[in-house]
Amino acid sequence: MVDQNQLAKLGEILRGSSNIVFFGGAGVSTESGIPDFRSEDGLYRQKYPYPPETMLSHHFYRTHKEEFFDFYREKVLALWAEPNAAHHKLAQLEKTGKLRAVITQNIDGLHQKAGSEEVIELHGSVLRNYCEVCKKAYDAEHIQKAKGIPKCTCGGDVKPDVVLYEESLREEDLQRAARYVSAAETLLIGGTSLAVYPAAGLVDLFSGKHLILINKGETSRSPGASLTINAPIGQVMESLEV
Repeated sequence: MVDQNQLAKLGEILRGSSNIVFFGGAGVSTESGIPDFRSEDGLYRQKYPYPPETMLSHHFYRTHKEEFFDFYREKVLALWAEPNAAHHKLAQLEKTGKLRAVITQNIDGLHQKAGSEEVIELHGSVLRNYCEVCKKAYDAEHIQKAKGIPKCTCGGDVKPDVVLYEESLREEDLQRAARYVSAAETLLIGGTSLAVYPAAGLVDLFSGKHLILINKGETSRSPGASLTINAPIGQVMESLEV
């Protein structure tokens, strides 16, 4: 149950803000049925031959490619998922002109599916895939339907355009996100423990008026926040009036 006083304060802050930036993580999509890593039902609690972070690493992709794609199709490629109340509310806020950008660590494309347009996907997207040889683009259905390692018409392997463990984030995405965070009046953070760097380091660039945290559990930024709501972000945003 969302605390009504906290909800009222959140609405008041957002209504009074003209430059809001949202920074979100896996918890934004768990209410759409996509598992995160660290929660009770997350991938870390499930049994696999290797830890999830190993199976989603650059080295594992190179050395165990078939096993990588088996795991990727089963646990990562959630094309059935639909946007939840958080995705929809953020898209509505963008249409009012208050929300300037969504910065996400998620790779599911649900923000765009809900209608958000200015979305910075720090870790890439399952919806984009490319041949490692000729760079031809492929959609996610190509990966889903393939048996074993997905192939290009040229014979090359098709790789998801996602940032795996051991791979670097795209500098242009980080710089773009940094510009939005630096200029924001209100930074709304949701569904993330702020434990994954360098993405979480973007919060250090915020010098605006209101830092708001909505997450199931404490984060390292909770003590200095204008408002902290310990609840699923979808429940919070569903009840929010702005």
